[in-house]
Amino acid sequence: MLTLFHHFSCPHSRFVRLILEEFGATPRLVEERTWERREEFLMLNPAGATPVLLEEGVPPIPGAAIIAEYLDETRATIGTEPRLMPREPAQRIEVRRLMSWFNDKFFAEVSGALVTERIYNRYIPADKGGGPPDTEIMRAARNNIKYHLSYIGWLVRKRDWLAGDSLTYADLAAAAHLSAVDYLGDVPWHEDETAKAWYARIKSRPSFRALLSETLPGVPPAATYANLDF
Repeated sequence: MLTLFHHFSCPHSRFVRLILEEFGATPRLVEERTWERREEFLMLNPAGATPVLLEEGVPPIPGAAIIAEYLDETRATIGTEPRLMPREPAQRIEVRRLMSWFNDKFFAEVSGALVTERIYNRYIPADKGGGPPDTEIMRAARNNIKYHLSYIGWLVRKRDWLAGDSLTYADLAAAAHLSAVDYLGDVPWHEDETAKAWYARIKSRPSFRALLSETLPGVPPAATYANLDF
């Protein structure tokens, strides 16, 4: 049994959940409020960040990128094509590059900022950095998302999927971060119809069903979130 320490709004946790569902390995989910700095969780991941995956017989596996590599090494079927992480080194470079683009750059510029300001800060005490959302940070994030959507559209027009001719970790990383922002209603889908059509394809996959069926208490999803015909 796999156990995933996650938070519903954490884009990196969403990425890992999508991977696990694609592999047909639904985990036991444990919600972790990282701002509480629980000692038990810090023992699993001293960085104090979600996600962390547990599997019997191996050390705790912290971080989305490390978990993705571990699952490719342990869950991907050797005889099945295509894999979410391609076999060819050159193709793997491109998938890893785009994983980093969304897990690092998009997170820093868009999803991390919006999730923190609009969700996490409502739970964090004011003396520890919580409180009302910073409108300047949100304005910058909402502006930044436009060029990311344009980049997604450009990639899909060239390749069909983000990293090539088939679905990979790159698509799941991008979709995970966009889904966290889409829950809040902050994705301007009218900016790029190609990016919107690509997201609709991923959103319709069985691996997305669990995420789309869940909601955060006190924070209802935007009308577009669970609508496959948005």
